[in-house]
Amino acid sequence: MNWTVLKSLSELYHHRKVQKKTSLENDSEFCLLLDTKEIRDNDKFYVPNDVLYNQYYEKHHLENFDVYYEFLEKYNLLKKRFEEEDIKKLIELETKNNSKTLIPSREQLIEAQETVRGFSTMFFKHDKYLDKKDSLINAINDILDIKLVENKDQQYLYVLQCDDPQTIVLCENLDFLKKDKMPRANNIELWYAGGRNVKKLKYADTRGIRIFYSGDWDKDGLEIFELAKEIIPEIELLFPTAEAKSIEDTDHKSLWKHADNPELLSGLNKTFYPLRYQEKIKSLIKANAWIVEESNDLKKMIESIMKNAI
Repeated sequence: MNWTVLKSLSELYHHRKVQKKTSLENDSEFCLLLDTKEIRDNDKFYVPNDVLYNQYYEKHHLENFDVYYEFLEKYNLLKKRFEEEDIKKLIELETKNNSKTLIPSREQLIEAQETVRGFSTMFFKHDKYLDKKDSLINAINDILDIKLVENKDQQYLYVLQCDDPQTIVLCENLDFLKKDKMPRANNIELWYAGGRNVKKLKYADTRGIRIFYSGDWDKDGLEIFELAKEIIPEIELLFPTAEAKSIEDTDHKSLWKHADNPELLSGLNKTFYPLRYQEKIKSLIKANAWIVEESNDLKKMIESIMKNAI
């Protein structure tokens, strides 16, 4: 549901009618309210069913609308058609930035010359979410007082440091870096390069510290591991502790290649994977499944690989 529809729902609640418009007719939730008779069609206007609509609006929108309105007005965004989830995300970004809990911080994002897709990967559903959403990108720039650059490799490595690093973990996603207590307590230094943006690793110094890779166990995640291993040959892949999820049920976009022949390991380089890793990959391909990086127990993965020579 976008901001235009939310404003119309508010108008229905406070003024008891709203003029018909295409944006309402095309909104699935609004159409559902018509089907359930919470809103009625009255010639040129829509009008609410007093009891049913009031209950619906007060439960789902009344409190949130005022928060959204005040926020959007503050940044002169009241005429934009942002989706409700995007408004929530913008509010979250502002709140974390103001409280100095934004990870990466505004200062790091500026220093990194972060790209639109890099930012999208870190804070939205996927790397292409912000593509062609200029109004949303401009809002992010204004709210955080930054300037996201075009979609090219940024040359900055995000690092969660600790006092006495004993191991380094390169993470495919940013999630582990947002939880600093466990890695710092266990002398684990975390790196985030930005998904496939691993070319910058040729400038990184491991200082002789043992380095591991943590990522999604899907086609894309394992391909990123291989890209990283070509640059840092000593990097080792952590073995997952979490249960697999169905690619189909989770609407996941990273699909295995050669699904009819798991022995091909989806085109991956077999020499990079010990036997039990190969068996795990084949089982995922057969089940059309994947393992989400952040669902793993990072500490247990490291402890396991330290105890077992592979």
